[in-house]
Amino acid sequence: MQVHSYSITDIGKQRQLNQDYVFTSEVAMGPLSNLFIVADGMGGHKAGEYASKCTVETIIEDINAYQGPAVIRALTEAIQHANTKIRQVASCDSNYQGMGTTLVVATYQDDVLYVGNVGDSRLYIIGDGIRQVTTDHSLVEEMIRMGGLDRSRARTHPDKNIITRAIGVVDVVDVDFFEVEDLKEGDIILMCSDGLSNMLEDDEIEKIVNARGTLEEKADQLVAAANRNGGKDNIAVILIEMLSDEVIHD
Repeated sequence: MQVHSYSITDIGKQRQLNQDYVFTSEVAMGPLSNLFIVADGMGGHKAGEYASKCTVETIIEDINAYQGPAVIRALTEAIQHANTKIRQVASCDSNYQGMGTTLVVATYQDDVLYVGNVGDSRLYIIGDGIRQVTTDHSLVEEMIRMGGLDRSRARTHPDKNIITRAIGVVDVVDVDFFEVEDLKEGDIILMCSDGLSNMLEDDEIEKIVNARGTLEEKADQLVAAANRNGGKDNIAVILIEMLSDEVIHD
């Protein structure tokens, strides 16, 4: 199968800066057949904006320069380099101290979707239902895992924005990787920041993505729905449609 994508970011209704950053490439980069990234920065006075942009740009540069076929190793080394770079900048400039970013990255090749994540930005697969592939690195998710919180209350919990893992926080960041091998034609992959997932229930997301329309229309509708529900944070959306090899988009 091949992929067709569309991406969008939106400042939302309550923030002064857009600290979300997205990247999509449907063509080969280094050892990867394609590459998709969402980063949600954190930090005051443009520090979060810098963290997300620098992280994505460092990963792109490293992937393009990587020699060898190993997908997970290429992504891991690029992410670790981005983490080191963010920490170095923060240590040299007090304006950037404490900055960081979430990250979700994906690439599809040889019939496998490879996914890496740090923080609470997410990747879903939507087709016959909706399923979240990534696991949030957040205080609320830890509470759910320990049995102290029901998942139905997680989205409105007062501590829902506290993350337990991010790029730029520790010297060596721990990245979770997932491999998905059961994608089929017509499935749509959604990558997003918590500005979307905190504003919409999963079934609302599924309904919008599975409705008729182009990827652009679906992404615009997701952003509009998040803003109607409060738009409390920046919103980042990447939609990736799985197509048969015979389908060609202009």
